[in-house]
Amino acid sequence: MPDSLMYEENHFVVLEQNQPEQFLTTAELLEKLKLILAQRQDDVPREVQKFTSVEAQAQHLIDTYCELDVGPGNFLQWYAVRLEK
Repeated sequence: MPDSLMYEENHFVVLEQNQPEQFLTTAELLEKLKLILAQRQDDVPREVQKFTSVEAQAQHLIDTYCELDVGPGNFLQWYAVRLEK
């Protein structure tokens, strides 16, 4: 039986145009996505529009997506990673 720890998503590597990779906690990624979504409510994916709060939209993105279009020539991608101590 697989260990449930394998399915925990506590940290993410975040990639952005012209930026070094960042390692963020789930809470930090949630805040980052909330800031972006708050400024781009007219341009969010259709599936995300059904959520009325920015926090619910951001959480849905974390749970189901790994990329958000943030404009021409720009990107935001995130991938769950397991950090070893």
